[in-house]
Amino acid sequence: MTKQSLGALFCVLFHAILFSQNTNSLTIKVIDGTTQKELPNAHVSIGSKHAYTNTQGSSTFYKLLNKEYLLTVTHVGYVTYQENISTTSSTIVITLIQDNSVLNEVVIAQNPKKTLTKFSSNTQRIDVGFLEKNRDNSLMQTLKDIPGVSTITIGSGQSKPTIRGLGFNRVVVVENGIKHEAQQWGADHGLEIDQYNIDNIEVTKGAASLLYGSDAISGVISLKNNLLPDVNSFSGEVNLTNRSNNDFYGVSLGVKQRYNHWYYKARITHEDYGDYKVPTQKITYDNYIFDLHKNYLRNTAGYNHNVGVSIGYVADNVSSITSFSNVNSKNGFFANAHGLEVRTSKIDYDADNRDIDLPHHKVNHFKITNNTSFLFPSYTLDIELGFQNNYREEHSEPVPHGYMPKPSSTMERLFKKNTYSLNVKSQLHNFNKHKVTTGVNLEYQDNTIDGWGFLIPEYTRFTAGAFVYDQIKLNDNLYLDGGVRYDYGVIKTQPYYEWFLSPVTDENGNTTQQQLQRSERKSLTFGSFSASAGLSYGRKNTSYKINVGKSFRIPLANELASDGVNYHMYRYEEGSLDLEPESSYQIDGEFKTNFSRGSIQITPFVNYFDNYIYLSPTSEYYETLQKYQYNQSRVFRYGGEIMAQYEPIDKLSITSSLEYVKARQLSGKKKNFTLPFSPPLTGVVSLEYALNPWSTFGETKIFSSVRLVSDQNNIVPPEKTTEGYSLLNIGLHTSVDLFSKKQPLKIQGRLNNILNNKVFDHTSFYRLIEVPEPGRNFSITIIQTF
Repeated sequence: MTKQSLGALFCVLFHAILFSQNTNSLTIKVIDGTTQKELPNAHVSIGSKHAYTNTQGSSTFYKLLNKEYLLTVTHVGYVTYQENISTTSSTIVITLIQDNSVLNEVVIAQNPKKTLTKFSSNTQRIDVGFLEKNRDNSLMQTLKDIPGVSTITIGSGQSKPTIRGLGFNRVVVVENGIKHEAQQWGADHGLEIDQYNIDNIEVTKGAASLLYGSDAISGVISLKNNLLPDVNSFSGEVNLTNRSNNDFYGVSLGVKQRYNHWYYKARITHEDYGDYKVPTQKITYDNYIFDLHKNYLRNTAGYNHNVGVSIGYVADNVSSITSFSNVNSKNGFFANAHGLEVRTSKIDYDADNRDIDLPHHKVNHFKITNNTSFLFPSYTLDIELGFQNNYREEHSEPVPHGYMPKPSSTMERLFKKNTYSLNVKSQLHNFNKHKVTTGVNLEYQDNTIDGWGFLIPEYTRFTAGAFVYDQIKLNDNLYLDGGVRYDYGVIKTQPYYEWFLSPVTDENGNTTQQQLQRSERKSLTFGSFSASAGLSYGRKNTSYKINVGKSFRIPLANELASDGVNYHMYRYEEGSLDLEPESSYQIDGEFKTNFSRGSIQITPFVNYFDNYIYLSPTSEYYETLQKYQYNQSRVFRYGGEIMAQYEPIDKLSITSSLEYVKARQLSGKKKNFTLPFSPPLTGVVSLEYALNPWSTFGETKIFSSVRLVSDQNNIVPPEKTTEGYSLLNIGLHTSVDLFSKKQPLKIQGRLNNILNNKVFDHTSFYRLIEVPEPGRNFSITIIQTF
């Protein structure tokens, strides 16, 4: 060997030894701050290196330089942990705090009051504690106290969400990463989800089409059931509920077990309820007066049967969970709201307040989802698959209408919808100051119909979208995020002919009997770009956000091709094949500050539509029914929310919120009017006082809230104005060491509408027919974990 070769070898060995002496390995161990148990599947990042903790809650990083790194640890259901660390230690134990707050924030180590807001979107997080405390007849009614979120209620058991006054297909509901797809276009169609089978919820207010595509034009409600059970554990929960107003009783049983890598979760829920009571004895609708028997809103009883099972696998670099769910429900509709035929019906609706007569609907929603994540050295890959089958029957009393003879069955309409979904998302980790996310979304829908009543045709819908999103760390306090997306969609409608004959007169005056055609075979394509950009800045106890976004929405089949009588709304609805996709431009802001005993948050927004789609009444009639047509107009909206929290003493907490939305149509037949179902100015003030444990009772909390709603005089015809109101509620939460001190029996009591006030909710479906909200209601819930 030559001297040059020996010298080169010596240099290589010297540098290798020197480098090895200046690098270290570091193990991060993550535990639960309450139980002190290890937390598997926590995401840990040290600089640009990323990993997930193993089944023992640990993750080891190699070849770290002897310098300071930023350590970040995240886990679903816990507050994100961040601190600057050195690599002189061989092991660091990180304790994560369970996230029990509604607002999602990042807590900096050694300074829990300081917040660092990395994302510019306006997102709020709701945990299972909030859900238990505010549980109502349906999931969306449970969320109605979230500022900016309201519901369109359909009786006591059905509702659908609205965010800042926009609902239907302008709000996306996501369950385990997959869009929930049913018949959400209908005003009287609820949401088929078991609210007990949810671990936590994220509500994003504002344009969210960048990540979720068409329909997320107003916001996203993301439902998650992905909390991992502890290793080698078995646990469960029994939830019993009773409500006085509609004689509701419900039971939900959930169990979960984990071995080492494999685990399962299962839940079964049954709910049954009767007609609910309203604080009035008469209802006036369409110049008719209806007497209510013992204040019962006749034929609003129903039931829900829900089953859910999840099977999962988790390892160091891969996790996968497959979930099966089936929601089955049958609900009656207030009989006197569904056309003239009920006024001459021979059905005795007052014979039993628990029977379900005509009209009613039956819905079965079956869903399979799979969520799989792969962790590679420089990126993570998430794959989400979904299949949904929505089967919906709508039954009404068969009577002749116009040329239509009396049908032979009660099934007015049948909708069968299959939806197939695929989402692929990749997040790159090998950049120091960038977090780049790319993704693809595919969805295919097949909707068939049956029954003697026609409203929308059979159709298929295919959508595909791709996006890229980047979050840039400008410095320790300032982050920039933004992205762009393109979506493509195809809707194909099928022809439909009436099943009965109608006279048709040609240009020569000859009359023949024909089956009228109500829809055509059409293929429509749509495409559009979406984009967003925003800044988030956090310093000490104050944070600021601003986000600018463009979203779009593909017209629905009912907006494009409906052509029939909607007896549930007692009107004729007519679509338009000339509709363009909706485009929305929005600016969202957020200011939040924490102080020693409280916090204040302000979230304003400004929104503009250049072609908003809405259903507008016309001067034309069809067989005494007024015609409504889908049109488009320019719309300008603005508003926001204010939230404050204060603790004057250690055991007393005061929270308050105020929300406001103003909308105005700038063009079209309803120029200068607002939009339908626009929520009025609303404020909520809540007090909670904690009592010390005594005897066999654990910590007891007494709470009270008052909801103050202003008059809504800003309407769009044929809407009617609604008067303002106030509702007072009180409640109590406690626990009893009945079977075990470690797992006490939880007891929750709540009394809503204490004064039994007669109020009209402007966002209620039944408000259109002058039906007030439910009267006084006492509910009690008992929860036993094991």
